[in-house]
Amino acid sequence: MLHGLKPHTQGDLGAPGGAISDLSAVVTVTDEGGSSGRLRREFGVLPPGDIRRCLVALSEDEALLSRLFEHRFEQGRGLKGHTLGNLLLTGLTEVTGDFRLALKVAAEVLATCGKIFPSTLANIRLQARLENGRVVTGETAISRSRRRITRVRLIPGRCRAVPEAMEALAHADIITVGPGSLYTSLIPNMLVGGLARRIAESRAVKVYIGNIMTQPGETLGMTAADHIRAIYKHAGRSFFQYAILNNGPIPARFTRRYLAEGSRPVEVDLEAVQALGVTPVLDNLVISHGGVVRHNPKRLATILLSLR
Repeated sequence: MLHGLKPHTQGDLGAPGGAISDLSAVVTVTDEGGSSGRLRREFGVLPPGDIRRCLVALSEDEALLSRLFEHRFEQGRGLKGHTLGNLLLTGLTEVTGDFRLALKVAAEVLATCGKIFPSTLANIRLQARLENGRVVTGETAISRSRRRITRVRLIPGRCRAVPEAMEALAHADIITVGPGSLYTSLIPNMLVGGLARRIAESRAVKVYIGNIMTQPGETLGMTAADHIRAIYKHAGRSFFQYAILNNGPIPARFTRRYLAEGSRPVEVDLEAVQALGVTPVLDNLVISHGGVVRHNPKRLATILLSLR
């Protein structure tokens, strides 16, 4: 989504949908897997992986410098599995003593076309209760579970939102939630102190961007309306005016593979979405990238900006 919106921060005011004067991303910080998890455990830093990907998506030049940020070491004792961007953010945090300052420096290096904020600076973990009553702790363990999730919470339960993130929400014209993993990427931000309330109170147009495919275990059998209900349940309030949902076909070569993994296209139950007070916006959003199904970034950005 950020990749699709980025060109609209650079175009003139006559561009389709108009130019974006300020683009901000608020990113969850509960990742415990892979390179991010190792750096989090060994250095006590916030997990840099999702933030690094946002930096690269918003970088002005996505050629050599951004490729370096995404470079993953395939060998080397201690280095294998780490990305250069994750190591750089960790190093900058140690040098500056402040993750926010480290992020600002990295954004300057990459000449990003927007701002990126962690939702909180607290060292939080994610915990989920499954439909069978079992409690699972840690984002990685939750993602691997094959039981439906009934509720997630943060540990510790009380954590303060980053002030800059709250400020960005307060002054936004459009606030989007999604696409992304429902319980491990989207809902965690709703649990950070004050964020959901600030979204609900904002005068911005609020848009849910639906996932194209379900995720095994995490959203197995969930419809578009089910995704929205889960967000409302955890946020403790409703706020979306629109839901951008895919109505395009999934190529057969992808369908077979996704079915084998226990993933299916998300059912778009229009009447149920409308019953939630949300206006569905349907379009063919499917694009293949790296052998997987993704949202078409240009199409998504065009639709989003038309809702202002």
